[in-house]
Amino acid sequence: QVQLVESGGGLVQAGGSLRLPCAASGLTFSSYTMAWFRQAPGKEREFVAAISWSSDSTDYADSVKGRFTISRDIAKNTAYLQMNSLKPEDTAVYYCAAAYKSGRAFYRIRRLYDYWGQGTQVTVSS
Repeated sequence: QVQLVESGGGLVQAGGSLRLPCAASGLTFSSYTMAWFRQAPGKEREFVAAISWSSDSTDYADSVKGRFTISRDIAKNTAYLQMNSLKPEDTAVYYCAAAYKSGRAFYRIRRLYDYWGQGTQVTVSS
């Protein structure tokens, strides 16, 4: 049984930082592209960042480029999203997702992800 479990969310002031881990189990972690999406109230779920299964490629939404960093630790079966310089518009539920050996051209396509976590709430106050 595949599980993706996000944690690390919470309330933070604008300009602050948070680090979101996503612990994966039940899959061959090194064979999956890992990504983060987010969904704000009343909005569609949107792409945030992705890292390739081989860890040699990353992609970021323009809105987070230069502020967020995605990484993965194969030994710990965990992906991370380091979020710096947070803004109120970053407030959302953040979801971790996994796609089997997905190529860069497909990172941003939500429906192509095989597994999803339950999400973790991030709230940024102004």
